[in-house]
Amino acid sequence: MAAPDAEEVRLGGSALVTSSLGVGAWSWGDETLWGYRARHGPKDVAEAFLASVKAGVTLVDTAEVYGHGESERIVGWLARHAPRPVQVASKFALLPGRAGARALRPALQASLARLRLPRVDLYQLHWPDRSMATAGALADALAEVYKAGLVGAVGVSNHTASELREAHEALARRGVPLATQQVQYSLLHREPERDGVLHACRELGVTLLAYGPLCQGLLTGAYGPEHPPADFRAKDPRFTPEALAQTRGLVGLLREFGEAHGGRSPAQVALNWLLCQPGVVPLAGARTAVQARETAGALGWRLTPEAVERLDRWDGSR
Repeated sequence: MAAPDAEEVRLGGSALVTSSLGVGAWSWGDETLWGYRARHGPKDVAEAFLASVKAGVTLVDTAEVYGHGESERIVGWLARHAPRPVQVASKFALLPGRAGARALRPALQASLARLRLPRVDLYQLHWPDRSMATAGALADALAEVYKAGLVGAVGVSNHTASELREAHEALARRGVPLATQQVQYSLLHREPERDGVLHACRELGVTLLAYGPLCQGLLTGAYGPEHPPADFRAKDPRFTPEALAQTRGLVGLLREFGEAHGGRSPAQVALNWLLCQPGVVPLAGARTAVQARETAGALGWRLTPEAVERLDRWDGSR
């Protein structure tokens, strides 16, 4: 039975139905950047997963390159022991030395072995291949694993609007719907609105999976010029004292709208703004149960049209 606050969506023109909010598993198993085992560990991740699922967040997004495969191992174990069905998404990367599109099926089989699952619900191209015109070959490879029942739906990630259209057309010729396009999208990263990706997704009926919906914590209100993050983000230009000072206005606006909507947090308001965008499903990372519950608090309500419009128009000056 679905959680009381669960919201479900169909991904693009596929048959895959999942939660309108997903959890990103990049930090689950990644020791180099996210400090897995040093700053959070197996128990934390398991608790985050369980809290997400209990709140109705059942879409879990991983990739073969996250933690060199460790994220898939973790996600697979958790999915197999979940209290209710979850939808697992993973990705194929055209890594150096791979034999192009011919590597896709063996890579998927390796992912399935790490996940210990018979199939993944959504399989995505992590990046486009811009070294050669291989959209047709990649579409053939995706169509093959889709028709073999190894994946429930297919998607792309980090594609431009023209690359998205090319992939959509190539798959359509093979009778396979393109379900998703995964790109960075948040109140502080509005490129999909400007580069045509969001428009193309809506025109083609492709769901946009928004990664980085909290801009790696910038939109939570947890960081400021006096207390920047102490991990790899400290070298990110977005987390300099000057840049953090510039985000205060937006975080203040998120707090204002949160108070007006029943005491919601800035993070919940920022995620809800994405939930208010047609055809968009945000993917938010969660390393602990506290973070997972915070994320799930974006479900079950909606910002007023006036609040959405003000956030739509935010340009850094107010």
